[in-house]
Amino acid sequence: MTWEQRRLVQVSFDAVRDQARPLMLLFYGKVFELDPSARRLFHNDIALQGRKLVDTLDTVTQALDHFDSLRPRLVELGRQHAGFGVRPEQYDVITTALLWALAQALGPDFDAPTRDAWKILLADVASVMKEGALQQQEM
Repeated sequence: MTWEQRRLVQVSFDAVRDQARPLMLLFYGKVFELDPSARRLFHNDIALQGRKLVDTLDTVTQALDHFDSLRPRLVELGRQHAGFGVRPEQYDVITTALLWALAQALGPDFDAPTRDAWKILLADVASVMKEGALQQQEM
């Protein structure tokens, strides 16, 4: 990611951080709309799950300047998710749902450059998590 893309992600996440609960409700509603089978993956309170996702996004957005330092944590997260039954193609659903939820929350501030920056970041995160998922399958 370029410096400007990292900045756009950080600024936009800062803008929605205080709206985390409604953002996550939008996000999970969209996930279940796009992939009804994903509902079986959630055994915890959806608010708690949403808080975990926001915390992870917070960690990722804070570490954009040294993304490689997050690699071990994201690999482990991918391993865990594979153990829960998350399929590789579901990462695309998560990306689509999160981009949609961010667009709803940010409105016109979620312009094309900001959306593109988030797409790059989410593709990078998904790629590393899928590495962890592959490791889980090989065990």
